[in-house]
Amino acid sequence: MFNLTPTVRNLLIANVLLLVISTNLLPQVVQYGALFPVGSVLFQPWQFLTYMFLHAGWGHLIGNMFGLISFGPLLEQRWGGPRFLFFWLICGFGSGLLYEGVRTYELRPLTELRRDLMQNPTGGDFAELVRTASGGSAYMADEMALADAFVRSPNDPTLRATVVQETQKLYQTVLASPMLGASGALFGVLFAFAYLFPNTELMLLFFPFPIKAKYFVFLYAIYELYNGVHRTPGDNVAHFAHLGGLLIGFLVLKYWERGREEFY
Repeated sequence: MFNLTPTVRNLLIANVLLLVISTNLLPQVVQYGALFPVGSVLFQPWQFLTYMFLHAGWGHLIGNMFGLISFGPLLEQRWGGPRFLFFWLICGFGSGLLYEGVRTYELRPLTELRRDLMQNPTGGDFAELVRTASGGSAYMADEMALADAFVRSPNDPTLRATVVQETQKLYQTVLASPMLGASGALFGVLFAFAYLFPNTELMLLFFPFPIKAKYFVFLYAIYELYNGVHRTPGDNVAHFAHLGGLLIGFLVLKYWERGREEFY
């Protein structure tokens, strides 16, 4: 059914093996390889590359690898293995960069609260930090009780030290949610396929009729942008990371295919 080219096959094997290893043998692989936000004690520079080879489970892996083996072979046949591998990696890398930028922006209020609390802790600021870190939910009752106690006794050195300690703990807890998966790299591949073969008709499970590749990728990008801007509670999908992979794919393709006049 699938005519797997060498690089696509090797990427598939690597991703499957790493999921088996991280799930059954060495779960700490995720701690070292997933992409944590900058500022987390778990962040390392190499995670911009390693995160795209790790997945949250078999469903996550199958979705990304199905896209790879569906669209990747034709691109590898056109470019050759080394160029296809470079494209896959650079799209994933760019996806991670955009994720970090967006995440840093989203965490800015929390980062500023943490900075103020480390310099001059107050009960009011700590309560605001707890509310921000919890997303407004009420499950941090102990932390809110600590904030109330510090409001009543702002000069208590024990409470002051505890607030500083809990501030650091809460901040690192928020930063302990990493991104992982090959979705950003896959979005680059999807864009490349639609750019090079825009009029190829695709039959997809969630479309009742054939749709041309150029329309499918355009609609998918709009969907990701909408969900990234209008984020719903509980949505842990890195929508802007997906768009980052697509953007890098666009830039690379515009450079590689400059002067191209024929589209298929």
